[in-house]
Amino acid sequence: MIRIIILAIVTGLIFRFSSELGLASYIHSTKWYIWAFYGATSYLSHILMQLGFDNDRKYFVQFYLTTIIARMLLSLAFVGYFIYLDTPNIYIFITNFFVLYLCYTGFEIYDLYRNLQYIS
Repeated sequence: MIRIIILAIVTGLIFRFSSELGLASYIHSTKWYIWAFYGATSYLSHILMQLGFDNDRKYFVQFYLTTIIARMLLSLAFVGYFIYLDTPNIYIFITNFFVLYLCYTGFEIYDLYRNLQYIS
């Protein structure tokens, strides 16, 4: 979980200093909503995976797949909501959203494999 927190801090700093870094034209104005969404879904995923790992390890895979499906459905609903609101520069929004989706998913998989490496 600490790696996800570090990723959240780094992305928050990039968002905060995007105008100083010359990235303002590449980052959508709803960046803080996207950032909060990923913070909440990462926390939810971590809690569900801990429940699956602590209670009975034979159900861990089901808990993990449930978190992946839940994150995907929540992401589709989140993007759909902003499309419904007719958000300006929607292509930049979708690009920012899915770049962060890949980053957070990659870091969570990396963190999971590191934790499972000690069990094998």
